[in-house]
Amino acid sequence: MPTKPKPRETMNTDIFDLIGKSQQIEEAAMAMQAMSHPLRIKILCLLSSGEMAVQDIVEAVGTTQGNVSQHLAILKANTMVASRAAGKQIFYYIDDKRVVKIVAMTRDVFCSS
Repeated sequence: MPTKPKPRETMNTDIFDLIGKSQQIEEAAMAMQAMSHPLRIKILCLLSSGEMAVQDIVEAVGTTQGNVSQHLAILKANTMVASRAAGKQIFYYIDDKRVVKIVAMTRDVFCSS
C-alpha cells in the first residue's frame, strides 16, 4: 500500500526557506558544478587534509601535471581552492571551510563502508 505524502506543515521547513534564497542556490550549484569531475573530487579530498604542492597532487592521483593543473585552475576559478608560491613550487589549499564540509560529507555518503 503506497504511503501518503506528508502534509507540508510537517515537512522540514528549511527546504522551503532555501527555495527563496536564489543567491545561495546559485552558489551551491556552481560549487557542485566545479566538483563534477572525479579527478577534482580526488584533488579536493587530498587538499582537505592540508595544502599540497602540485607535484605531490600529481603523484597522489596518478595523472599528468598538465591534467592536474587544468583541474586545479577550474577549482581555483570557482574559489574552491587557493594557491601560494614558495620558490618554484606552487602549493594549493582549501581556504573555505564550507568546501571542507562538502568534501567530508561526500566522503561520508559515498566512501563509508
